[in-house]
Amino acid sequence: MQEEKEFIQELLNPNTQNQAFERLLKEYQRPLYNHIRNIVLNHEDADDILQNTFIKVFQYLKNFKGESKLFSWMYRIATNEALTFLNQKVKKNGVSSETLQNKTIDNLKSDVYFDGNEIQIKLQKAIVSLPEKQQLVFKMKYFEELKYEEMSEILGTSVGALKASYHHAVKKIEAFVTTN
Repeated sequence: MQEEKEFIQELLNPNTQNQAFERLLKEYQRPLYNHIRNIVLNHEDADDILQNTFIKVFQYLKNFKGESKLFSWMYRIATNEALTFLNQKVKKNGVSSETLQNKTIDNLKSDVYFDGNEIQIKLQKAIVSLPEKQQLVFKMKYFEELKYEEMSEILGTSVGALKASYHHAVKKIEAFVTTN
């Protein structure tokens, strides 16, 4: 934890800021991109949201109180940015969230950055059928292999509630996959 505090000081210090921010990008760019991509499913959108995430991290780092890990704080920003993006896209297109996500899944087949097969497309369709919170919890646990404690810090939800959400999500996905 002391090492993280020193790193944050490097990020805030104008003399060490550039090098520290390069380290931050190097360490967190890929996991944050993957997290965002799991939420929005589209490469270009994920790239844009990732840029916005790092802008906000840089902009608000001085307000970071250290009550959680830097990793958790950045994931929370990325999650909020991705969900806000999706909500704006839903409003702009005048469709439901599920309709928008199904359309995005249909477009995955032509996405050069998606290397999945039909089973993975079916899994994505099953995930879309879940409530938003269960989608998020399932993706963070299944795809990103985050621990419940990390998810709890990121989402501000108790470990017990997260375990229950994940359990319900798995049951619903199993039912979807076997009936479709």
